[in-house]
Amino acid sequence: QVQTVESGGGLVQPGGSLRLSCTISGMTLDYYAIGWFRQAPGKAREGVACFSTGDHSQHYSDVVKGRFTISRDNAKNTVYLQMNSLQPADTAVYYCATNRVCSWAAPRYDSWGQGTQVTVSS
Repeated sequence: QVQTVESGGGLVQPGGSLRLSCTISGMTLDYYAIGWFRQAPGKAREGVACFSTGDHSQHYSDVVKGRFTISRDNAKNTVYLQMNSLQPADTAVYYCATNRVCSWAAPRYDSWGQGTQVTVSS
């Protein structure tokens, strides 16, 4: 019943910024975790950020820490991923998904969206 929809991807030059949105339907943001994952061709799906709606805690992978910020809209069921200082290595399809708690294990999540393409290139 829970569904997620990602948006906000696009083409950006190195050093640029994008803000991704994950709109969640079928649930409230309480008592759940929303994770952002990404997958590049030939690579495994990689967790980049997670937001716990219970305590508002934030978690980031080492490779994006300091550049990415996950946040929640206080008025609607939307989680954002602000991505700054983007690098070509950040090029991937970005997905959001839900879980009971934050985890870096992608198989633990469900309600995957269709993903949004982020391309960082000159």
